[in-house]
Amino acid sequence: MAIGFIFNNPGQTQEQYDAAVEQLNLAESLPEGWIFHAAGPTEDGWRVVEVWESQEAADAYFEGRLGQVLQNEGVSLSQPDTFTVYNVIAR
Repeated sequence: MAIGFIFNNPGQTQEQYDAAVEQLNLAESLPEGWIFHAAGPTEDGWRVVEVWESQEAADAYFEGRLGQVLQNEGVSLSQPDTFTVYNVIAR
């Protein structure tokens, strides 16, 4: 079952986000089980919305590669709001 995450990260900057995306090499290879990602600024930091095929796929990525990169950039993930994904509509 697909699962969605909404991360609100006070204090995170666009520069930190861009550096993490570059280190993760997302233009070349997407993580296994990743369906959707959107990110943008908030009044006090940065928001990321993601949809994954399963909690297990997300956990493997968050605890592995992503965790290392965010630590390198000085970013701590907030506790996300999660939801069961009923439908994804993409262009």
